[in-house]
Amino acid sequence: MADVVIRGGSVVTPEATIRADVAIEDGMISAVGPELPGGRKEVDATGRIVFPGVIDVHVHFNEPGHTEWEGAATGSSALAAGGGTLFFDMPLNSIPCTVNAHEFDRKRAALEQSAITDFALWGGIVPGNLSEMAELAERGVVGFKAFVCHSGLDEFPRADDLTLFEGLKEAARLGLPVAIHAENHELITALSKRMIAQGRQSIRDFLESRPVIAELEAIQRATLLAGEAGAKLHLIHVSSGRGVAMAAEARSRGVDVSIETCPHYLFFTGEDVERLGAIAKCAPPVRDKAEQENLWAELLRGAVDIVASDHSPSSPDRKAGEFWSAWGGISGVQSTLPFLLDRAYHQRDLPLQRIASLVAAEPAQRFRIADRGRIVPGAAADLALIDIGASFVLKREDLLQRHPLSPYLGVSFRGIIQQTIRRGETIFADGKAAVRSGGKLVRPQIR
Repeated sequence: MADVVIRGGSVVTPEATIRADVAIEDGMISAVGPELPGGRKEVDATGRIVFPGVIDVHVHFNEPGHTEWEGAATGSSALAAGGGTLFFDMPLNSIPCTVNAHEFDRKRAALEQSAITDFALWGGIVPGNLSEMAELAERGVVGFKAFVCHSGLDEFPRADDLTLFEGLKEAARLGLPVAIHAENHELITALSKRMIAQGRQSIRDFLESRPVIAELEAIQRATLLAGEAGAKLHLIHVSSGRGVAMAAEARSRGVDVSIETCPHYLFFTGEDVERLGAIAKCAPPVRDKAEQENLWAELLRGAVDIVASDHSPSSPDRKAGEFWSAWGGISGVQSTLPFLLDRAYHQRDLPLQRIASLVAAEPAQRFRIADRGRIVPGAAADLALIDIGASFVLKREDLLQRHPLSPYLGVSFRGIIQQTIRRGETIFADGKAAVRSGGKLVRPQIR
């Protein structure tokens, strides 16, 4: 007898959405099919979608060191409220940053104590830590992150071209991907300095100080270096349709590159930032409507591999004051799946299987997390139960992150996550977290 049977839902499998039951034993899916035998516990999913747990490959939960900005307890609770069961934490903005094995161990210990979802950890590539990468790989990092422009945090300096190229070659030797924040440092720095000198510090001026060409040049350089190094490249938070097209063209030439974008680039435009202020400030910035439509077109044609939140919160005081000096990061870990259900599935007819690929199957495959991302026998029982037709308006009291700051407040979404299950255990239900901890480190299968 199974431990749990989820009965009568519409199950999003890799092939199709089917009416089926899901049986769970020892935290793993043991069977998927119609009218399965009874379990010790049964969950009635009639009328609901049974969706694979979201894998968010790009979050900044800032623990240890900046937990006053977020922390894994609140961040993972918000992820679970959005149907998430696994997150990949970036090497910054925790202090010290995760650029060596010692800091990996500290972060792992902290997250095991506080996270309610499972987690994986990114390591960093910064000047001077090339010799640390092998030990980080042994510890189980899912990949390495580099900035080719200023990261916003002095403790995580940008990778110059030599640092990046040598880091790519070492990552290739270790069999791990490199994630790159792609913006041309010299261009955006010079534009920003000139605008400040001219007294041009409006929100529109900030958006123009980080133009699309800065992203395109950095993508071109990163794909060239990665191809020469034989490395796996992951381009994070690509903000423009032209950026996706350029990366996809490199892929067609044999570069091993995956492409990530974020909900805020598909939802907000520069006009929204002017209306909302610093709560919608990020880097790269959101673009104009025409570029946004280009990005949607690339996603709908299948060129985008992964949608991740890039949840990058701060304390409220760092979002106050002058726009140019405010923290550049958007808090959205709870809204990724609701956004895709509403804007992609309901409004643009993107199939549920494709959405599941963007937030679950492809993240698991790209980063070699073998037992996650799909609802199939033998996979971990990571699931989200969704009322696909129900609508809600996001309110401050709904947010489970540390600070109730989000540009999505007041937005209406169609598709309510009612329950999230991690390895067979309910971690979110009835609008609140159902456990206090229990997350564990997930390692990639490299060899």
